[in-house]
Formats: sequence, structure tokens, C-alpha cells
Amino acid sequence: MREEIHEVISRVENRYITKWKSEGGKVISFPCTYVPGEVLWAAGILPVRMRAMEAMSTSIGDTYFGPVVCSFPKCLLQMAGEGKYSFLDGAIICNGCDTMRRLDDCWRKMGEDIQGALPPYLFHYAAPHKVTDYSLKWFVDETRRFIASLEERFGCRITEDGLRKAIRIYNRGRELLGRLDELRMGERVLISGTEAMAVMIAGTAMPPDVFNELLEEVLAEVECRQEGIPGKRLLLAGSVIDDLDLLRVIEEEGAVVVADTLCFGSRSHKDAVAEDGDPVEAIARRYLDAIYCPRMFGYYKQRFAFLREMAERAGVEGVILQNIRFCDLHGSENGIFERDLEAAGIPCMKMEREYGPLGEEGRIKMRIDAFLERISERKEQP
Repeated sequence: MREEIHEVISRVENRYITKWKSEGGKVISFPCTYVPGEVLWAAGILPVRMRAMEAMSTSIGDTYFGPVVCSFPKCLLQMAGEGKYSFLDGAIICNGCDTMRRLDDCWRKMGEDIQGALPPYLFHYAAPHKVTDYSLKWFVDETRRFIASLEERFGCRITEDGLRKAIRIYNRGRELLGRLDELRMGERVLISGTEAMAVMIAGTAMPPDVFNELLEEVLAEVECRQEGIPGKRLLLAGSVIDDLDLLRVIEEEGAVVVADTLCFGSRSHKDAVAEDGDPVEAIARRYLDAIYCPRMFGYYKQRFAFLREMAERAGVEGVILQNIRFCDLHGSENGIFERDLEAAGIPCMKMEREYGPLGEEGRIKMRIDAFLERISERKEQP
């Protein structure tokens, strides 16, 4: 992995953000893939995904959220309370799940108690949970409200031409990341899951046009590799992963993660925005049509079909279904995925974990070893 990429993903504030700020640019962060980065980029604002891998405690998060809650939003709140997001000019909270929706309320309350914890601009951007004609119309209106709010707060002008240019840049990134997926899934695996995830995370923390240039260089380097990567081929699915620890542990035990359906991973770049017609409607339609997250109600069959298609395309020998403890959405759906994948002859391992550094690394290693042994025994059976 390039040192440049490692540096970008290791901290919430990296060299690109620092440079952007030094030149007078604004930075806005958001924790959910349903927030359209194209709108922010068209406003001349640097969009970055909100991450919390530097949180070493949840004392602040426990105070405002309570203990029995997914640790990802708690760690986000912890980072905000510790001043780790002081470089942000704004944040956008989306109702990805109920706990993420509550992040808006908890952050505002914490801002009353901890000076400087609240960013200058905090916007709640609500996405519907179903794809219908009326929900699309509502989401288009919500996106226009978002655009008007940015224009008023930052004194910018978001034009149709600016949106179209941003759409083309983002679509190019999606196309290039699709090529990266192919290099993972091929019969000869040219890039490990750990490396691929590092690249995808880096794309959420730097200017999208600069990332496209970097990604083209990475693809050229990977395509020139002669040696394939050995190991049992796995697909990784479930809750948010924005660091490399879990993938590193999996691949150190003799596997290679050739595919994923993670929100920082491959499912986030699956579909492009239409480049014709009204750009606001095209953006709203693309993001609302992203039914690959279990926040979207009533689409289990489509998500299972997507997961199984990914598994078959990548020729996987097993699937790891992981979820953050107290993640109701992925935790519930993973149980059904396990049932249906096993019935289809695809071995699965369901695993619960905490967000952030792997304090449970020994337990996780033992479970992965047992799963890989099960796959080996299954292959040896007549």
C-alpha cells in the first residue's frame, strides 16, 4: 500500500484537508453514504466521510447516547466532544438508522455543554426509507432544501452546470473503483482486500478529482503485478468498517477478501448518477435507489440477490457477516443472510464486534481460523 494512502486513512485530518483549509477552502463531513458529495463539491466545499478511528474512549458518547447503543455514532460524538473535528466548517447528519438520526440531537445537546464541540454549520438531511414516486419527489425537495441551506450559509452558488461537472467527476471515480473490484475478484487476485479497502477509504477523505488521478496510478501499478495473492476467497459484509484491522486479521490467517458489500466499500460506488436531465433529480434518484443498505425497508430479496451475485462473481468460498454490537439493521439482516446463504451452499460466519481498534483480536482470530478450517473440511468432502 502506498505510504500516501496509509497517511490519508490513518487520521481524520490529513494532508489534503490541511492544504484545502490553508487555501481558504471549507470542509464539511457526514457519516452516511446517502448524503450526496456531488452537491458539496459543486458548492466548492470539500466533502469528507466522518470517521472515528482515533477515539480511545466512549465516555462522552456514553453520557449523551447511553451505553446500549452502536459504538460507531458514540465514537463520532466522542471525537466531536474531544475537539478532533475542529477543522470542520460543518457536518451533515442523515437518518441512516435511528441511532445515527439521534446523533443530530445528541451533538446539539453536547454543544450546549462543551464549548467548541458543535461545528459552525449542522444540517439534518433526511432520506426516505422506500423508493416510490412520492418518496422520490420528497427527496428531490429535501435535496433542494439542502442546496438552499448551503448557498445561504456559505454564500455560494450551486448551479446546474456545477452539479453536472461534479456528477461527471464522481461517476469517473465510481467507474475506476469498479475496475478495482474486478482486480480483486479475478481468478488471479492482484490486490488484497486490505489494500483495496485502504484505497476506497482514502477516496472519502480527499478531493474527488485528485483521488481519481491517484486511483488511475494505483490501478496501473496493480495491473502490472505478476503474482496473484493466494488464500481462501472470502466476501465481507455487514456494518461500517473504516479501518483496516479486521481485514488485516482475516488475511493474516490465510484468506483473501476478494469482495465486500460494505458502505465504505464496494456497495457505495455500485451505481452512477445519470448525466442527462435535471441534475438535482438525477442525484436524488441515484442515492434513493441505493437499496443495498438495510435502512431501506422492504428490499431484503434484492439485497440478498446482490450479495449472492457478488459472491458468485468473485468465486468466494465463504462469507463473513459482521456487525457492530447493537447494530439493529445489520445484526437482524445478517441472521437471515446466514440462513439463506447456507441453504444455497455458501458457508457463512456471523460475528459481532465493537467499532474501532480490535480489542478482541484474539477472539476474532480464533473464530476466523475455525471458519477457514470448516471451509477446508467442506472442500475435502466427496
